[in-house]
Amino acid sequence: MTIDLAQIIKAYDVRGTVPDQLNAEVAGAIGRAFAQTLRELGEDKGSIVVAHDMRESGPALVAAFTDGVRGEGMDVVHAGLGSTDLLYYAAGSMDLPGAMFTASHNPAQYNGIKLCFAGARPVGQDSGLAQIRDRAQAMLASGEPIPPGIGRLEHRDLLSGYADYLHQLVPLGAIRPLRVVVDAGNGMGGYTVPAVLGTVSALTIVPLYFELDGSFPNHEANPLEPANLVDLQKAVVEHGADLGLAFDGDADRCFVIDANGDAVSPSAVTALVATRELAKHPGSTIIHNLITSSAVPEIVREHGGVPVRTRVGHSFIKAEMANTGAVFGGEHSAHYYFRDFWSADTGMLAAMHVLAALGESSQPLAELGAQFERYVASGEINSKVNDASAKLAEVKAHFAAQEQDELDGLTVRFADGAWLNLRPSNTEPLLRLNAEAPTAERMAQLRDEVLAIVR
Repeated sequence: MTIDLAQIIKAYDVRGTVPDQLNAEVAGAIGRAFAQTLRELGEDKGSIVVAHDMRESGPALVAAFTDGVRGEGMDVVHAGLGSTDLLYYAAGSMDLPGAMFTASHNPAQYNGIKLCFAGARPVGQDSGLAQIRDRAQAMLASGEPIPPGIGRLEHRDLLSGYADYLHQLVPLGAIRPLRVVVDAGNGMGGYTVPAVLGTVSALTIVPLYFELDGSFPNHEANPLEPANLVDLQKAVVEHGADLGLAFDGDADRCFVIDANGDAVSPSAVTALVATRELAKHPGSTIIHNLITSSAVPEIVREHGGVPVRTRVGHSFIKAEMANTGAVFGGEHSAHYYFRDFWSADTGMLAAMHVLAALGESSQPLAELGAQFERYVASGEINSKVNDASAKLAEVKAHFAAQEQDELDGLTVRFADGAWLNLRPSNTEPLLRLNAEAPTAERMAQLRDEVLAIVR
């Protein structure tokens, strides 16, 4: 039975369960198809760089993918274990297309592939991924074997180069001593944090779950879920730490906890990093998606920057980064994008900015962060619906007297500074609600008013 690749090759990446949806045969076909598509698009640099996370299935899938690439006559630089942003560093610094084998925060039975062009530019549905899917599907259907590998294979350790590059961007040599609890969630933060932060003399790192284990024995490596932050919050308070950092499975996202054990919202981190980037690059553009806090564009303007609002999703942020030459971009999901990092996302660099800001200040993080928190947010609330567009139309009609736009779902703005965004999921029968207001009471009232219609 041929696997239907449309089930696992989505808008931005490949993701499926191993081995029924993603196995060596599929990975080999995708490797061949990637090489052929690069050639067709004029993106062939002669080599492709690959890395994988700590999942047990990673090495075998990479080996098969590598065979496919080499069968098409291209060389492979194999970086071994890595975080997703380490792979982006490789693709950027070496100017090569790349393939990162990871399923990010998905459960243990999953794996996946994030593909990029040279310079860490994203490969998505509209920029090559559809061709790769169709080519690989045809190869699987025909059952033709992979041609013998004529491309060369080179193993290269890129971890120290990655760490050095990040320290050039955010030097931490002069900060005050800080105690930092880091929850790696048994993901790739356990590999990259010792190399990047473990070498900073001012930092005392208290490690949580640094053992690389793709079965995630302690908790899911998804810090967006509050339940997965509980251990970190407790440890920060117990150790009297200055802050806590939580990374997801492939360590491209980072969440921040203050000394009281409270989460610092990704919007506040976005605003904090934005002010630091604007101090270095006055008047620059900062990207934020439409469900980050209103505080972000306000603070960007106050610091002389130009805020640009985008749809939710990394492909939209990266496209806007390229269009505007933006110096930085942030999302509510704790993805942070830097022009100095090939406009790709890196949680580690965002974490280093927070450490630098805290280490240069005498204030605790709760006080430092408070200036970037101006509103009360609902967080993302999902509702299962039978007909998303009908419910959206109902909400639109209900708030017809208010300012509205449909950049991504429906956004409604109110005169008191409150707003709501309701957008359909791309993959499930869900509507996602985000609401924000100047007070908790107003936010709750607005949230409940919308949910009464949706549910």
